[in-house]
Amino acid sequence: MQIVKLGTETLREKSRPIQEVTEEIKALAAEMLSTMYREEGVGLAAPQIGKNIRMFVVDDGSGPRVFINPQITGMSRELVEMEEGCLSIPGVYEKVVRPAEVRIQSQNENGRREITEATGFLARIIQHEYDHLEGVLFIDKIGETKKERIEKKFQKKKEKESSRNKKNSPA
Repeated sequence: MQIVKLGTETLREKSRPIQEVTEEIKALAAEMLSTMYREEGVGLAAPQIGKNIRMFVVDDGSGPRVFINPQITGMSRELVEMEEGCLSIPGVYEKVVRPAEVRIQSQNENGRREITEATGFLARIIQHEYDHLEGVLFIDKIGETKKERIEKKFQKKKEKESSRNKKNSPA
């Protein structure tokens, strides 16, 4: 399973609900967790693997969790600034302000409804991954100048890879 990078369309599209938690969805969740661990991440949303469905996985150090069709139902007024990164924007870390606490309802990998009230690092991860389902990236929450510089850097990288692939492909 490959993680798509900044500049890929699926990262900017709003994801659609999962109609039913099938064996395929369970297998996808397990594969996403495996990929997240392999890449040394703490969260991974389906759009980051090119699938625009409402699912993400997280592990804040207390064990893996799967969120299917999540809906944020509450956030604290208290805001906290913390550095964030993203597997789809490797090597970029910026400070982002988000609510300190979040309440989210979702289904787990067995289709069971759950309500999670999270604080601290888990709240941060949940909000970051939830944003992916809405087509929002953490760089959208930083200054416009920094965001443009990051996007240009990734566009140049993509163009280099594309021209290198054309040179290496048989004619």
